[in-house]
Amino acid sequence: MGLFDRLRRRRASGVRSADSADVDHLTGWAQQRRGVEGFLEPRTNVTETTLVLIAHDGEWTRRRVDGPEAAFKFTRKIGIPCYEVAKVGYPQRMRDYQARQRIMRKRSRERDLDDRSSG
Repeated sequence: MGLFDRLRRRRASGVRSADSADVDHLTGWAQQRRGVEGFLEPRTNVTETTLVLIAHDGEWTRRRVDGPEAAFKFTRKIGIPCYEVAKVGYPQRMRDYQARQRIMRKRSRERDLDDRSSG
């Protein structure tokens, strides 16, 4: 048995694949937001293939899917476009949303510290 055989076996047993809860989450999330697009992330040594859904304002969620074909089938079924992250990258609105969230978390922590020191 070679080195790569051992790595393949370890990965196959240690990485969780997609399940119906993942699909249910993605479906519900997309239905509750507008302007949603799908972004397919390729399989890596650490994770299986994932699908990131990004709303019009940059809010996003990520879940495992059973490969690229399953991701494209899912997005067609719910009527949203799907892009491959490796080809197009992530949209700017996602990065902007993350920046806004960091600012809000920082302000919240600062308020918490102020409340503790004044109380």
